[in-house]
Amino acid sequence: MKKRIMALVLSGLLTASLLTGCGKSGDSQNADQTAAADNQTAGGSADADTADDSSGAEVTDGSSAESETLTVWCWDPAYNINALRVAESIYQREHPNFKLDIIETNAEDISTKMATATTSGEYGVLPDIMLFDDGTFQVNVTSYPDVFLDLTDYGFNYDEFSPGKVGFSTIDGKHYGIPFDSGTAIACYRTDILEQAGFTIDDFTDITWGEWIEKAKVVLDKTGCSLLNGMSAYNQITVMLQSAGGSFFTENGDPNIVSNEIVRAVVETYAEMVKTGVYTEETGWDTYIGGMNTGRIAGAMNGCWIMASIQAAEDQSGLWEITNLPKLDGIASATNYSSQGGSSWAITSKCANPELAVDFFKTTFGGSTELYDEILTTGAISTWLPAAESEKYSEPVAFYNNQPVFSIITTYSASVPECYVGVYFQNARHDVVNAITNIIYSDGDIEKELQAAEETLIFEMEQK
Repeated sequence: MKKRIMALVLSGLLTASLLTGCGKSGDSQNADQTAAADNQTAGGSADADTADDSSGAEVTDGSSAESETLTVWCWDPAYNINALRVAESIYQREHPNFKLDIIETNAEDISTKMATATTSGEYGVLPDIMLFDDGTFQVNVTSYPDVFLDLTDYGFNYDEFSPGKVGFSTIDGKHYGIPFDSGTAIACYRTDILEQAGFTIDDFTDITWGEWIEKAKVVLDKTGCSLLNGMSAYNQITVMLQSAGGSFFTENGDPNIVSNEIVRAVVETYAEMVKTGVYTEETGWDTYIGGMNTGRIAGAMNGCWIMASIQAAEDQSGLWEITNLPKLDGIASATNYSSQGGSSWAITSKCANPELAVDFFKTTFGGSTELYDEILTTGAISTWLPAAESEKYSEPVAFYNNQPVFSIITTYSASVPECYVGVYFQNARHDVVNAITNIIYSDGDIEKELQAAEETLIFEMEQK
């Protein structure tokens, strides 16, 4: 019964998942594709001699060509699936019989199909590999722990990945994911507009939010431009929260809002930004992106995937530069680095050949600068830190005034703090956003609003 309830929780939370650069889910797949996944999963293990490893997963002896086929559920042909195909071709140089059978499946359907298979006990329909948004990874593992292979003792060098990224797929000290694309947050500014206000990009580097607000007021006064915009507080507060390693919960998963100094600092800072006009709240994605592209807004602060939208204004090439984020004032754990979006791979516990799947990922997504060089053209920036050492990552990018932005971003990712997400993170964020809305637009008292948010969250968790 618990897992049936969690399936309902999961479907609700997925609709509010984090914005991601690779968040464009593919179309839902038909019954033929599901059948193909079923047949492949059965076929991948039917003819091979098998033995149980310590995790309970079946391990083939690798003697047949068929045993070197792995099935995958993921979305977005131009981004995720393209990355898999590049990785496949690299791995095939040493493993010519290796093959990926990729079933294009959107993010929501992956979770729904997984929930259906698990609650009905039909684990055999699951693929060998699945992709999950970082914002929902812990929800899925917590809800369906029997599905995910514990990768802790499989020899992955997680120290070579961004700590903040690794944290999204780590539960109770155990690793369940292989980090993929970067959601490392960056601050992007129109340097020509900053210049009109007497500033350069250096004036917005390694600063606090208090300093940022004072400078943003000058920009607004002298140019008429807000320095940032966004769609309500939903995503901005997440970036600010993680920059200090913050959460809406204690380490034990208990609600922690009203007495949480990091949450309070985020709420107070965001409210001041909006009230002073240096941050403009938009009504939708089009006006949000349009503000940057038209010059109405002088900057952007999101996961690095925002660069593709900024570059849509081709006539602004050379006018943008990137830097790190402001950090929260008065918070000991505050940093100038954060993350927003991205996804990670998971190997299922019922994988027909987990050793093959692990070796594939170690060789490619956790071991190949060539892979990351090639998929960089699609905007897929690595969270595998050695990728930053390649020549391609160090090349100047004309649009950003010849900054080596890819190398800079990968370097930033090494400093992103981990934060506790848990099953109810989306609920908590929604409740805190409601509190912020009341504080800004209804003159709500911050103490009472945060108390109400925490009480609402407690109630929601008790119902589930």
